[in-house]
Amino acid sequence: MPVNVPKKLPAIDLLKRENIFVMDEEQALKQDIRPLQIVVLNLMPLKIETETDLIRILSNSPLQIELTFLRLESHTPKNTPVEHLQEFYQGFTQLKNKNFDGMIVTGAPVEKIEFEEVVYWDELRSIMDWAKDRVTSTFYICWAAQAGLYHKYNIPKYPLKEKLFGVFEHEILDPFHPLFRGFDSFFYAPHSRHTELISKDILKEKELEILSTSEEAGVYIVEGRKGREFYVTGHSEYAPYTLDREYKRDVKADLPIALPKNYYKQDEVSMGPVVKWRAHGHLLFSNWLNYYVYQKTPFKLNK
Repeated sequence: MPVNVPKKLPAIDLLKRENIFVMDEEQALKQDIRPLQIVVLNLMPLKIETETDLIRILSNSPLQIELTFLRLESHTPKNTPVEHLQEFYQGFTQLKNKNFDGMIVTGAPVEKIEFEEVVYWDELRSIMDWAKDRVTSTFYICWAAQAGLYHKYNIPKYPLKEKLFGVFEHEILDPFHPLFRGFDSFFYAPHSRHTELISKDILKEKELEILSTSEEAGVYIVEGRKGREFYVTGHSEYAPYTLDREYKRDVKADLPIALPKNYYKQDEVSMGPVVKWRAHGHLLFSNWLNYYVYQKTPFKLNK
């Protein structure tokens, strides 16, 4: 089944050229199916790029999904046209009385700032608290995973000596967990961050379980409240050239950046990336949607 998105969303044309099944609102109305209601809090500055990555990976599911994009009201991004936000996004006050089957909270480029110093921290805390009772399962990505664990469990983040940047191998700690159905024993996922979580802090919390780790990248996936929350420190949703664009952007800006590890063929930028994470990335999101959203959520959302 496709993802149901607003008819003029820029991601639609790009994804259709990739043969990704995307359905606009007019087509969706003709199907007698109750689609999953997924709200996306998009904290990334390049919102259109992030929208495209998420729609691409959510489309690879037999479930029909209706996306709602949520924007912060306490912060206006500089890298996305205001017209785009006005047409495709809703503020928190517009939807805080609604219920959703699932929620995705993206990362944000604010890792080096203390949580309390982030300009929209108070609003983000309110949204996370709201999701606890209004959303069946929430999927926190990268910085949002750190923010969620800090807000809910007071688990700190720690600065890394150098940016963790590249594609890394991960191990599954519970091979029978529904989130990993169909996975191999080891899988790859991209990371791009300046901070990390420490497993000993997480293991102190009875409501949390570490599901996947990496020798190089550390803690990867943490489960909270028996699947009501997942905290994912990497970017399984990334497109093949997302790390490439980030690397070239920083080189052009003369910022300190190392070649992304395990990414370019023979470590040669000109040879392009070797995509090692796409299959498991699709499976991760599909399993989350199936086992922790679709199978758990009530048919009537007001329940």
